Amino acid sequence: LPNYGVFDESRYFRPGRRLPLIRLRGTVVAVNICEDVWLPEGPTGFQAAAGAEVIVNINASPFHLGKSRVREQMLATRARENGVVLTYTNAVGGQDELVFDGNSVILDHQGEVIARGKAFEEDLIVADLNMEAVARTKRTGRKKLLPRRVASAVEVCAAPLPSVQKTRVRMVPAVAAVLDPLEEVYRALTLGVRDYVKKNGFTRVVIGLSGGVDSALTAVLAVDALGAENVRGLFMPSPYTSQDSHADVAELGNRLAISVRTIPITTMFDTYRHALAETFEGRAPDTTEENLQARIRGNLLMAFSNKFGHLVLTTGNKSEMSVGYATLYGDMAGGFAVIKDVPKTMVYGLARLRNLRGTTPVIPKRTLDRPPTAELRPNQKDEDSLPPYEILDPILQAYVEEDRSLEEIVEAGYDRASVARVIALVDGSEYKRRQAPIGIKITHRALGKDRRMPITNGYRNS
Repeated sequence: LPNYGVFDESRYFRPGRRLPLIRLRGTVVAVNICEDVWLPEGPTGFQAAAGAEVIVNINASPFHLGKSRVREQMLATRARENGVVLTYTNAVGGQDELVFDGNSVILDHQGEVIARGKAFEEDLIVADLNMEAVARTKRTGRKKLLPRRVASAVEVCAAPLPSVQKTRVRMVPAVAAVLDPLEEVYRALTLGVRDYVKKNGFTRVVIGLSGGVDSALTAVLAVDALGAENVRGLFMPSPYTSQDSHADVAELGNRLAISVRTIPITTMFDTYRHALAETFEGRAPDTTEENLQARIRGNLLMAFSNKFGHLVLTTGNKSEMSVGYATLYGDMAGGFAVIKDVPKTMVYGLARLRNLRGTTPVIPKRTLDRPPTAELRPNQKDEDSLPPYEILDPILQAYVEEDRSLEEIVEAGYDRASVARVIALVDGSEYKRRQAPIGIKITHRALGKDRRMPITNGYRNS
């Protein structure tokens, strides 16, 4: 039973104690589940040693970038080392932060792919199996002995099937193409949004649009998942919102054919500042005033959600969530965080990928070209507070996803002070992430079930 990362199987299940084999018209078939096939010395090997010629593995294997390739290599190894046909049937669809990618596959006894199902779509794959070749391999191959305790658990039963007329016509199985990595991620995000919204009883979503690439990509994903008629944009300019942002939000809305409502927050922001003026007297403006703007926007988005029943999709990316570059009860307020596990540099890659579809790019060029900014103070840029994303993202990957130490990351060529600062920001922002909405997992280690860290800690990095 897997009990690591996103898996908690030992909490809810207990391992089986039997090793059933099914005889179907002379062919011995064994069924196992999920993790059973991943282990070299696990149930697959025992079932093959007990006489199984076809292994049917039923699975709910969640997606992350690169996993389908690793998984298929593992399956090929397992088929080859046991001399069996291996069929791998995976779930398709989204459940909370997980997306199951399909990519079901049938491999012959030499580990060669016979048939492969579609990714991120339900599919039916059918193939003729060369069982004579499997039988020859079984006769001539090295026999594996079953341990006594395992041999006593073997149960063989015959499944009566109606007779069928044999045919000389052989099935030509479908072998779906392997997707490009960015295309995989885009489809995973689209499927994750569609299923989370629909399976939880929502019809429409509302998104706070800023003119930036994060909210633009979130809106495009929502339209692809749900249709333009079910996506609503809310633009909430402040005194620091540029005319470029005004223009880019309007252009995005037009290109996507979604309804965009503009509600300026300047008057509300002034009311807050006036109410706090006496209390804050003698203190210079700082992130307090910046966060007020984000929280006003969060209130408006949640008001739309309450009044119209729309689900609020938040727009923060993994880079921001990792280092806490987000406002609790502000831009973090919402029901589902679509790109929560997507690093900022990948956000740009996905946006450009989507712009290649169709005749007209959906995301305005200026949105992709101008420096990222929260526009919460005059002339603000993300790089005022953070390292450039081209530097930040690899550091975050090393620390969050690969468990590298400060020294290991520095040895990889990164500035010690920058690495130490990033690590401190990650460790100090756990309290924010605990209060964030869940979001779709697309990397090896997402911020959530994959990375369970205490808020109260005494971490020291040297």
